[in-house]
Amino acid sequence: MISRRSFLQNSAALLSCSVLQPITNVASAAGTTAAKGPEFSVFSKHFLGIPTEQMGEILAGLGVNGIEAPIRPGGHVEPAKVEDELPKFVETLKPYGVKITMLTSGINSVSSATHTEAVLRTAKKLGIPRFRMNWYNYDNKKPVWPQLDEVRPQLKDLVTLSKEIGILPCYQNHSGAKLMGAGIWDIALLMREYPKEDLAWAFDIMHATIEGSTSWPTEVALVADRIGMAFFKNFSWEGKGHKPAPLGEGVVGKAYVDQLKSLGYAGPVCLHIEHLKGKSKDPGYLEAAIEATRKDLATLRSWWV
Repeated sequence: MISRRSFLQNSAALLSCSVLQPITNVASAAGTTAAKGPEFSVFSKHFLGIPTEQMGEILAGLGVNGIEAPIRPGGHVEPAKVEDELPKFVETLKPYGVKITMLTSGINSVSSATHTEAVLRTAKKLGIPRFRMNWYNYDNKKPVWPQLDEVRPQLKDLVTLSKEIGILPCYQNHSGAKLMGAGIWDIALLMREYPKEDLAWAFDIMHATIEGSTSWPTEVALVADRIGMAFFKNFSWEGKGHKPAPLGEGVVGKAYVDQLKSLGYAGPVCLHIEHLKGKSKDPGYLEAAIEATRKDLATLRSWWV
């Protein structure tokens, strides 16, 4: 982790140079559009390791007023310390007009191991409206339907507690043979047992496209009325696999936004920066993180014009 002194020196230099100036201009130019469009947030995972007291300054300079914040092991706040540390984290962001629009958790059941109640009740007190659940996994050596039935009571308990607290659980679709929800339809079937106000998707178009390269519009139509937050990130095909890519350079494009608009989606969206390499302590990482966020935000905003 970089030291506070080093970061302050770097931050002051960055904020006074052209790295942040373009996004400020973009935010000003697109102010009217942004006001009519969705609420834009950024997943702050790629800013982990940077002193939290400086995050607000960077985010405000990027024209960002909301973040999806990892509050899980290795995140901005450890779950065991959430009651003391999360309020401090939120207060640090307030002077810059930045709020937490989604809390990313390690929670997929009501469990003392994940400090479920403490995390969710603290989040609610701080005005955080939704949280991203952890995934459920398949054992590919066992039949699928019994495994979905095993998940049902865990999900029911979590939805019940979340409704009591007043916070919305959101399940992210991911790609991979061992992850429930990768094909969308399995978790969608479980979600039909609850009102959309009680359980939603953190819908990830990148993973939906990886899993269904040509059928993703069907998946979008399936989940559109139950999206709690729409995630934006991109990838490129590489041989038989794939690799993360900047938002304007990969497979995912404006057609996704056009479909969301046609289906009447007006909820929040969140940018994920998955293509950035390195760690916060690496030389030049901060500059790269800011520039990658600036470029992808500009692309995302342009898609909503």
